[in-house]
Parts: sequence; structure tokens; C-alpha cells
Amino acid sequence: MSEKTSQEANHKFQSSKTHAAEAARELREAAAAKAHDLRETLTERAGEYRERANRVWSDTSVRARGLQDDGEDYIRENPLQAVGIALAAGFVLGLILRR
Repeated sequence: MSEKTSQEANHKFQSSKTHAAEAARELREAAAAKAHDLRETLTERAGEYRERANRVWSDTSVRARGLQDDGEDYIRENPLQAVGIALAAGFVLGLILRR
């Protein structure tokens, strides 16, 4: 191979190497930008889900407290029935758990 052909090949190799390095840098930058966008989107959605879960938890807590209050009121108004229901429920549970 002549000196000129060798230099041309070396130049093409270096040019290709530079082009590949530039393409890799651009790909890295694009991937980093995409990752940043994805992270922001996921953070935003996580916040929305957290807010929704807090609202549901709050509503559920209020409802549970209301049911507890209703149960306590029923027991105060009907103590004998409440004791009878509790005894019957305990008896049935005892039969089920014994088996």
C-alpha cells in the first residue's frame, strides 16, 4: 500500500471514529434528557397517586369512625340484643374454628 492510500485510510478511520464518538455523545444526551423527562413524569404521577390515596384513606377513616359510633349507639340502646348477638357470633365462630 502506498503512503497516500495509508494516509487516506487513516484519515477515514479517524473521521469515522470522530463521527461515532459524536453519535455516542448525542445518544447519551438524548437518553439523559428522556430519563429526566420520565423521572419528572413519574414523580408527578406518584404525587397524584399519593394525594388520591390520602383522600381515600381520610374518607375511609371517617366512614369507619361513623360505623363505630353507630355500633356503640346501638349497643347502648339495645344492650341485651347486643350481648345475644355477640354470644351467637362467638358460638358460631367457635364451631367453625374447632373444625
